[in-house]
Amino acid sequence: MNNETIFALSSGHGKSGVAVIRISGHNLSKTFTNFIKKENFQNRYAYFTNLTDNNGDLIDQCLAVYFPAPYSFTGEDVIELHTHGAPAVVNAVFAFLKTFGMRMATPGEFSRRAFYNNKMDLADIDGLAALLDAQTEQQRKHALKSMLGHDSNIYNTWREQMVDISAYAAAILDYDADDLPANIGNTIHERTKKLHNEIGTALRTYRTSRAIRGGINIALVGETNVGKSSIFNYLAGSNRAIVSDIAGTTRDVVSINLDIDGFMVNLADTAGIRDTNDEIESIGIERTRTEIKNADIIIHVYTPENIPFEQIDDARIGPNPNINIVNKADTIADTDQHTEFGLHISAKTGYNMDKFTELLRHKIHEIMDSTENTLAINARTHELLETTYDELSHALSTGENYDLFAEHTHRAGDAIGKILGTITANEVLDKTFGQLCLGK
Repeated sequence: MNNETIFALSSGHGKSGVAVIRISGHNLSKTFTNFIKKENFQNRYAYFTNLTDNNGDLIDQCLAVYFPAPYSFTGEDVIELHTHGAPAVVNAVFAFLKTFGMRMATPGEFSRRAFYNNKMDLADIDGLAALLDAQTEQQRKHALKSMLGHDSNIYNTWREQMVDISAYAAAILDYDADDLPANIGNTIHERTKKLHNEIGTALRTYRTSRAIRGGINIALVGETNVGKSSIFNYLAGSNRAIVSDIAGTTRDVVSINLDIDGFMVNLADTAGIRDTNDEIESIGIERTRTEIKNADIIIHVYTPENIPFEQIDDARIGPNPNINIVNKADTIADTDQHTEFGLHISAKTGYNMDKFTELLRHKIHEIMDSTENTLAINARTHELLETTYDELSHALSTGENYDLFAEHTHRAGDAIGKILGTITANEVLDKTFGQLCLGK
């Protein structure tokens, strides 16, 4: 890490009432006195000042706050300038800061410095990135918990246990049995099995964690002309999809993001599945199959004329509830509406649409309500957790070959260390911090 002083806009870009410009570096107290024109000042105290350039010309009236190291976000001296949010003002302040030899920060550089100064680990950084991307209440809660150390505590506990187990396995080779705890071999095997099970459970929640961060994928699927687009428009609250009696109108996936009870939902209206010689429609049908593969919830839409004889099953591992809907209930008599297969609705008249939306909400909560203690697993941490799981599997398969047992549990601990950043590689750091914006 270099000793350059960096700055960036930490608030949103564009016209705004207030812009927050963050500066981080070493020994910034003299710079701060230059800003506020006072030799003596209090830390963490907001000073109203006329910020002037080197010629004495006024740049802006602003608030300035000084956070001394190590009690700041980055662990270095940090100055925050709260200026007016006009782009011209922000650009003028940037030009002024460059006269002090400062430079614009790169994306994630403030957080990278916080990491190097032991203010945050990589699991915390992942939580921060998720928080900055949060669009719904549940995303906010989940990301904030991760950023504040929930995930780090679990990973640190796992790693400490793996280091401990590896050390005992190595000690079995080097010390007499009388010098070791009784039944130490059985003990470390049992502890390893427990860790193996806990990490396996975490891996099985990856799909749910992804759904929290990226949204719950819901696909409307069915044959052509069953009313999928009408149902899509009802849920979207607008006419986003073309509705027509002509079969095959929807030739591509139409999607929209919704907030349902604080959960981000990615709703997709898909092309009707049928045999066709139309090349464009065939591409749409293939995309439909991809949406089905990636869906967390599949809404199968039928009409009274094409209800299948058997329930739809899905063999994939993990939560993937199906909702069976029989649309166009307005075209048949009430006595013909048998509910054994699925809920009868009419997107045209609104019949049972309230029951349908309530059923959908119930399915969403069925998947998501058990996620309070779920780790915020992203693609990077998922890969490392899989490595950890595999290494523990290899350790358990070695029996009483404690040389190999120690090696595999040591490697498992290293994989967890990479999640936290206690063991790092440049590509891991670049990928983690690169997901952040300027000013973070």
